[in-house]
Amino acid sequence: MHELSIAQSIVDIVEETMNGEPETNLIEVVVDVGELVAVVPESLEFCYTALTDSTKYAGSKLVINILPVLARCDDCRQEFKVENITFVCPRCNSVKLKILQGQELKISHLEVQ
Repeated sequence: MHELSIAQSIVDIVEETMNGEPETNLIEVVVDVGELVAVVPESLEFCYTALTDSTKYAGSKLVINILPVLARCDDCRQEFKVENITFVCPRCNSVKLKILQGQELKISHLEVQ
């Protein structure tokens, strides 16, 4: 279950970011996760809640944006959404592709009060 280590990294980054802001209340953490990262959103949310339950971040919400896989064909330059993990250009059937999106795992922003 790599979701636990991902959730721990998110909490660590939040703590580092919020350090020095004792009066600030964390409302939500928004993360962008590419489809190729293979994260189970419910598991990540559960782990985040468990890790923050007895901290000053208890009650904050983890919002997960799943980013689709986007690619560009090196042969015809067509950009497209990869469907069903089929890495073939829909225009020219080339397999020479550059992944443009779908491998991300990053904190987009924090909502604080």
